[in-house]
Amino acid sequence: MTKWHGSRRVFLKSLGLGAAAMAASCSVAPKAGEDRGRPNVVLIMSDDQGYGDLGVTGNPIIETPNIDAMASRSGSMDNFYVHPVCAPTRACLMTGRYNYRTRVVDTWLGRAMMEPQETTIAEILRQAGYATGIFGKWHLGDNYPMRPMDQGFDESLVHRGGGIGQPPDPPGGEGKYTDPILLDNGKLKKFEGYCTDVYFERAAEWMSKCAAQNRSFFAYIPTNAPHGPFHDVPEHILDRYKKMDLSNKRFPQAKGHPLPDTSDQDKRARIFAMITNIDDNVGRLFDKLDEFGLTENTIAIFMVDNGPNGRRYVAGMKGSKTHVHEGGIRSPFFVHWPGVVEPGQSSDRIAAHIDVLPTILEACGVEKPAGLKLDGRSLLPLLKGRQVDWPERTIVIQSHRGDTPVLYHHFAARTQRWKLLNASGFGNETLKGEPKFELYDMASDPLEEHDLAQERPEIVQTMRWKYKQWFEDVSSTRPDNYAPPRIHIGTEHENPVVLTRQDWRHIKGRSWAPDSNGYWELFAAASGKYDVKLRFPELQTDAKATLDVAGVRLNGEVPKGTAEHTFEAVSVRKGEMRLLAAITTAQETKGPWKVDVLRK
Repeated sequence: MTKWHGSRRVFLKSLGLGAAAMAASCSVAPKAGEDRGRPNVVLIMSDDQGYGDLGVTGNPIIETPNIDAMASRSGSMDNFYVHPVCAPTRACLMTGRYNYRTRVVDTWLGRAMMEPQETTIAEILRQAGYATGIFGKWHLGDNYPMRPMDQGFDESLVHRGGGIGQPPDPPGGEGKYTDPILLDNGKLKKFEGYCTDVYFERAAEWMSKCAAQNRSFFAYIPTNAPHGPFHDVPEHILDRYKKMDLSNKRFPQAKGHPLPDTSDQDKRARIFAMITNIDDNVGRLFDKLDEFGLTENTIAIFMVDNGPNGRRYVAGMKGSKTHVHEGGIRSPFFVHWPGVVEPGQSSDRIAAHIDVLPTILEACGVEKPAGLKLDGRSLLPLLKGRQVDWPERTIVIQSHRGDTPVLYHHFAARTQRWKLLNASGFGNETLKGEPKFELYDMASDPLEEHDLAQERPEIVQTMRWKYKQWFEDVSSTRPDNYAPPRIHIGTEHENPVVLTRQDWRHIKGRSWAPDSNGYWELFAAASGKYDVKLRFPELQTDAKATLDVAGVRLNGEVPKGTAEHTFEAVSVRKGEMRLLAAITTAQETKGPWKVDVLRK
């Protein structure tokens, strides 16, 4: 059995803060030339766990012995980038393409639905004979044809939206990390236990079945932890952290990047407990792989989706989640593949989420589909330590609120040496004023302490040109490049369809606030009669319900104490349409919490 013990190492070569520790494999490597068949793949990605939230990256408090041990037996990329927020990272990861090519531009309000015509890694591997499974967070569309089960995954156990505790939660499952109600292959089902434990346990059961069938598998385990809310965390781990001093004075930090004082140690203890719970599950996962006899022929990858959810230790870097400085967009990237990727092998070449798909395809011996254009490149030669010609490249990370991207707004462009950025703020939908460019020589200044924009205008100009070329390219991928995909109703694949505030196009109020409203862009697959049920918090007074479907307006009276209203047998024609609903009282007009559309 694999042993999960050993000292922490500081894996910060790219930051100049330490050296990779001596690595030792706990597994017996296969004999040279031995054909083990196609490898399995397990891709683990946590949510809102930053680069510095591991012992292996120098965190002095968080207990992550299993991931630390995995890292010591793995190869790694020292300069690996993700987006500063989650859905864009997931789109890049699934497609090997920049998210702006996929219609995913934000995390909510219909901006996180991925174009169904995009080709996912699950689709490619399934076509090649792999079993494919997802266990956790999808966040690329909750309805047909954008669900993971529509996008290449045979097995799908997920929550809706961007996390548990958001408007898409099912009735009775609101905010429940413990004993959650999840979508099990498209059907709501209540589970026992903590959500992260549920994902890993289900993944292990599924992998066991694949092994029994002698079938190679791709298991994608994207946890929604340690994303908030934080009210429901593993208590036995939380108790340990509550006894500790978690203030920022405990964390080493680079000169010029002081951490702010924090008095919210309870919240921090809860986040740390969620992270340690992930680590416990990584340990159990490797134990299961050993038990099934799969460890030697399984590629296990660990990464995070963006910077940490709060300003805390990030190995001396600037920034956190939503930021385009290093602390917001750097991720660890560990690849465990006994006998193929040597423990301690690392590369300082810049890499990103777009590279994961081509890397896995090459490792699995699966050809890229003809005509599929990727932005990423395979990292396997670097992970194997080969001396290869590695052309210069520019990786661009851009993310901000809004329906469409804005030139120069909240972006970072990175070559092997230089990084140009404009930190104009993720929360702003438009660029206010002229861009304020920052330029850093990452070879000599990996912590972004010395802005050279004024000293090296010629580099700024070159980097601006490279960024602009990229922006124009990704923005012209398809007609109506940033229009949201349409949710389909009236199909055999999903009936009824549950519409939530996650995917509506916002028109009134503060986004998800109770008094807000929005509409859904739909495609009716068939003409006919549909029941449309509006669901909302129980009314404290009489109200009027209105429904506008493809320009036809319907009204209904809703009495006090009611929590739903159904418009029955609504005539709908096949084709594109817009659905807008509202509840109006004497005090306000607001949108429903959810809408169920049932083809009769």
